[in-house]
Amino acid sequence: MTLFPRLILLLCALLPLAACAASNATPVEGQDYELIGQPGPFAPLAGKIEVVEVFGYTCPHCAHFEPQLEAWAAKLPADVRFTPVPGAFGGYWDAYARAFYAAEQVGVLKRSHADVFKALHEQRSLPVQNVSPSELANFYASYGVQPDRFIEALRSEAVEQKVRNARTFAQRVRVPGTPALIVNGKYLVRGATFDDQLRIASALIARERAGGGRAR
Repeated sequence: MTLFPRLILLLCALLPLAACAASNATPVEGQDYELIGQPGPFAPLAGKIEVVEVFGYTCPHCAHFEPQLEAWAAKLPADVRFTPVPGAFGGYWDAYARAFYAAEQVGVLKRSHADVFKALHEQRSLPVQNVSPSELANFYASYGVQPDRFIEALRSEAVEQKVRNARTFAQRVRVPGTPALIVNGKYLVRGATFDDQLRIASALIARERAGGGRAR
């Protein structure tokens, strides 16, 4: 065998090892994540490591991320809680944040969550801007929710308070955009790709399980 084929075989053998090493690399502050200046989880739960996604239904990047994120979240261990938090940045962001929490209140959030992204970005059956309560109620009627009941939930003080909490959290952790992942209220995940974000989040979860702290 000549030298060139031997080199090719050697490179092919080393590539999986390099990929593995990259996936297990220790996250670096300023490169892979930012430390949150005012740390604190969105909704503390004793013994659980929290991963929050701040997202927007109207955000096309969030729509593209959703299937990959959903598959990743489904494999998280029992001591990790994944919490989607709708971005409430005013205007149509708030309208869909209220829709998210209203769907949760009437018990159809799990069934409808991914479908809202599809309705907005694939089917175009919901408007991005100026969506009305009746349009939202008609959408959620397909999940068995009476329109009047959904509108009542949409306008309830309980939903409004959850939207305020979501807004306060996003402001406190200084979310630069969506989608954004926050681990245990301490780390704002960076990353050039969705794969990067999930890799970094997984490493930070492992760090928290091992003792966490504000390690660099």
